[in-house]
Amino acid sequence: MATRKYRKLALLTKIELVEGTDSVPTGAANAIQANDVSITPMAGDEETRDLMLPYLGHQGVILTGDYVQMEFSVEIAGAGAAGTVPPFGALLRACALSETINVGVDVVYEPISDGEESVSVYFNQDGVRHVALGARGNVTMDFTPKRIPRFRFTIMGLLGTISDQALPTVDLSGFQTPRPVSKSATTLTLHGAARVGESLSIDLGQQIEPRHLIGAERIQLTDRRATGTAVVEADTLANVDWFAIASARTQAALQLVHGTAAGNIVQIDAPNVEVGRPSQGQTQGVVNYSLPLMLVPNTGNDELTITVK
Repeated sequence: MATRKYRKLALLTKIELVEGTDSVPTGAANAIQANDVSITPMAGDEETRDLMLPYLGHQGVILTGDYVQMEFSVEIAGAGAAGTVPPFGALLRACALSETINVGVDVVYEPISDGEESVSVYFNQDGVRHVALGARGNVTMDFTPKRIPRFRFTIMGLLGTISDQALPTVDLSGFQTPRPVSKSATTLTLHGAARVGESLSIDLGQQIEPRHLIGAERIQLTDRRATGTAVVEADTLANVDWFAIASARTQAALQLVHGTAAGNIVQIDAPNVEVGRPSQGQTQGVVNYSLPLMLVPNTGNDELTITVK
């Protein structure tokens, strides 16, 4: 009997030209370098018959509404050259972000509320391939000092085939070596000034629903509410009064820039950030504030921008 090794994984994603139709991703062009990976290969519901019989016992269930759910992390880094699409670009597009390529300058990702794209995903773990079609998802991101920053993707797709398939040869050369979050590599500006930050996390807040209906089956985006949390060193109220800012519902910009060399810079911008109720804590004996963040649109679909440059 052949045993299968957990760490042997090929993860491939490719934008679908027709939603739900296999776009046939390849290891040479569409491989994803991921870690902290998990899969629910056959999620869904169960229908019981509850027949009345002259004896007792379990009658089994009928599996309904099948779909695949995957979670994994991808390191946040550039694309190697300014204006080049990063190798994780298709995943951001599957999370209802548009992609604008400014050749030689940058690639910009912004939220959309219509015309969301979908991807086909091949998840091959040491010889067994799970196919997910019409897949969409949500993304979170985390920046913590001394650690590699990462996107965290939760992807749902309609259940395709599950079969024995040889692991493909993958090209991961487009993935750049990431820089850990640090003073030299990362800057954080929040509500008008540079901040000393212990961490920043952002959740795009996409609500993704499997929809199994008469005449249609799809993975659908139904809502988006982007939020985050910034943990910052506590300053005097004269310098910044987070309590007054929260009470007044003041909205102002957030910007995080990670990386310094062209081709390996990722910038996060949110122009209208509202701060929720601050909570006080400490790290290494230094007082800090944990600030809930609400990323509010201005004119629409502009609450968050991810720029790779």
